[in-house]
Amino acid sequence: MTLSVRHIGAWGDLPFFAQDLPRIAAALDAEERDVLPAERDVFAALELTQPDQTRVVILGQDPYPTPGHAHGLAFSAEADVRPLPRSLGNIYKEMEADLGAAPPNADLRFWARQGVLLLNAVLTVPAGEAHGHKSLGWQALTRQVIARLSSIPRAFLLWGKPAQATAAGALTGTDHFILETAHPSPLSARKGFFGSRPFSRTNSWLQAQGHSPINWTSPEAA
Repeated sequence: MTLSVRHIGAWGDLPFFAQDLPRIAAALDAEERDVLPAERDVFAALELTQPDQTRVVILGQDPYPTPGHAHGLAFSAEADVRPLPRSLGNIYKEMEADLGAAPPNADLRFWARQGVLLLNAVLTVPAGEAHGHKSLGWQALTRQVIARLSSIPRAFLLWGKPAQATAAGALTGTDHFILETAHPSPLSARKGFFGSRPFSRTNSWLQAQGHSPINWTSPEAA
């Protein structure tokens, strides 16, 4: 699996890319199962949202294991994916309750372009096997990203125990907005994700910092 880092910009000087990526790439080359997302999309979240643009971090677990769903941004999928991935469906249910609206399809790249880094703790998954690559070492990259973003106050939405465990120790500083909840998957959404109002609370914090709010619901207006 050839993992290109040509388009990741300022993220490219993180130690992970010299120290860890060659080993992970070799492991992926030896993987006999189909790997998701496609090679070109593995670093899509970093390509779309640079460090100095990042205002909000949404940290998930690993990519969707259903072929055709994962495209490199946590919880997002292509606009034509129907029905919605179940976790995303629950995210939209919470958004409807929180804001009264939700996006028209599964594509969240319009969030990324507003400075929402949609990052998973693990960046690849074998097709059909959630958490199948949790031991490859991707968390080293995620921790380095979080450590870099800790330099100034930002909002961190940590959805699920793997995301929270990955952020532990890497996320420093005391002025961030940090919201830890259950993962929005059908197995856990009712254990604290529903009712957490992450979207309005994040926007309230951003505005209190003097920043513009995120347009969570309307791609055409982003």
